Amino acid sequence: MALPLELTLLIILFVCIFVKHARSDAADHRYEPGDPVPLYANKVGPFHNPSETYRYFDLPFCIPDHIKEKKEALGEVLNGDRLVSGPYALDFLVDKDNELLCRKHLSKEEVVQFRKAVDKDYYFQMYYDDDLPIWGLIGRVDREGRDNPEDFRYYLCKHVYFDAKFNKDRVIEITARMDPHMVVDLTEDKEVDAEFTYSIKWQETDILFENRMDRFAHSSALPRHLEIHWFSIINSGVTVLLLTAFLATILMRVLKNDFMKYAHDEESLDDQEETGWKYIHGDVFRFPKHKSVFSAALGCGTQLFTLMVFIFILALVGVFYPYNRGALFTALLVIYALTSGVAGYNSTSFYCQFEGTNWVKNLLLAGFLFCGPLFLTFCFLNSVAIIYNSTAALPFGTIIIIMLIWTLVTSPLLVLGGIAGKNSNTQFHAPCRTSKYPREIPQLPWYQSTIPQMLMAGFLPFSAIYIELYYIFASVWGHRIYTIYSILLIVFIILLIVTAFITVALTYFQLAAEDHEWWWRSFLCGGSTGIFIYGYCLYYYYGRSDMSGFMQTSFFFGYMACICYGFFLMLGMVGFRAALIFVRHIYRSIKCE
Repeated sequence: MALPLELTLLIILFVCIFVKHARSDAADHRYEPGDPVPLYANKVGPFHNPSETYRYFDLPFCIPDHIKEKKEALGEVLNGDRLVSGPYALDFLVDKDNELLCRKHLSKEEVVQFRKAVDKDYYFQMYYDDDLPIWGLIGRVDREGRDNPEDFRYYLCKHVYFDAKFNKDRVIEITARMDPHMVVDLTEDKEVDAEFTYSIKWQETDILFENRMDRFAHSSALPRHLEIHWFSIINSGVTVLLLTAFLATILMRVLKNDFMKYAHDEESLDDQEETGWKYIHGDVFRFPKHKSVFSAALGCGTQLFTLMVFIFILALVGVFYPYNRGALFTALLVIYALTSGVAGYNSTSFYCQFEGTNWVKNLLLAGFLFCGPLFLTFCFLNSVAIIYNSTAALPFGTIIIIMLIWTLVTSPLLVLGGIAGKNSNTQFHAPCRTSKYPREIPQLPWYQSTIPQMLMAGFLPFSAIYIELYYIFASVWGHRIYTIYSILLIVFIILLIVTAFITVALTYFQLAAEDHEWWWRSFLCGGSTGIFIYGYCLYYYYGRSDMSGFMQTSFFFGYMACICYGFFLMLGMVGFRAALIFVRHIYRSIKCE
């Protein structure tokens, strides 16, 4: 289905504006020696729980006299960023050695609070010169030679070394490291006095300002990582080639024999009973059960596929460069809102082709089929984040903005798309006439039932992408940076091809067994890869990560359920459309009474 022209132009305009904004965000970062450079403290949290983040000054650090909150974009808030003015004065080209930050008396409660943070490997994150990230652990645990956790020693770092690099009048790089010898012992529950200090040393570099983020991008493109990525593509490519060869040498040969057989039967004067997939030509285009839900699922799947296409476009033109805070969340939210017309158009178009009458109900179903579960999941997880007082909890104002986007953009475009789909007057093209009464489906072996077919259909596409999945998970649910979007696009295309091929093959076997209810089966088989991805979530959480705690567990499995559900709808749509093209082709090639 083609997109309405107005919607296409609107999306293209958004992409152009988004790219321009992303490219011009860091335009004038020039300083004279001694000028103050903006430093913002962002958040703290357990290193292994990326969703469990808190405001920087929720821990009793040295608080500056005047704390100024930075105005944040929508995507930054969705990302859990809460930037405030940092405690350190890191002026441009001004070296400092053991500069006193503050003298602080830690009470017993503050000592316990810091010790719990050190025990959970809390890290801090700051931003220097707007978008240069600074990471560091707030302390360390001495476990050497101690088997009993009660004998561990807990130390809070009280001195930070900053190493900064510059090129002419611009900041290029900054890193932070903690002095392991300048620490405060937090092992015992007693009050402690400490002096917190910091140092900064400037060095000149020949790296250009335009390339200062490249070191983060290159971290995911190291030779040993690239070898694994290319191995993943080769593995996926071999899967595609084998599947293509299977279809070409077996499926097409079988089809050729079927065509010759049916052509011979038509020329024969003897009456012969039809068998195989030709036998059900009067039922194969009988519209599916629950056609409103089916049409809505196709509409949502098409919208999510369109969303993925535009996300890849933005990624390939460089919008999602490392630490472009909130860019991905902003893009997902805005593009999803702008493409809601795609869901409305495709849903009502299919529904009307299926001779449905209550298109308004179908349109509402298309609007809530994906957003409904996502909204319920968000309500639960946001409540958990509020209880934990985490920055992952969205402020009330941000929730109002999202509701306004839904009300003023998503809903009107959904309705406009639905009206356009209803008025398209597209007739469903069926090469064969549908009989009045459906034929009875014969008893089939267990391996040709829905669940075994879904398992077979989902395994091959999943096997083509599972290697790349680890890097995606490590980026989304960890601290790795993923920037090789070209490789990700190749893997995504392979995923679509394998999904389409395996769904077509299983659809043929189903029709050859004289089972004409292929509509929902093709959708379920195509989308079953999403179930395998969620199964991988269990393996990743318990086998490959160190995440723990109720909040992190809830966020991981809650939001991954929504993501996998989205993949289910998108790949189900791909599988159905491929099967529909195939079924129309084979029944168009024979003569049916």
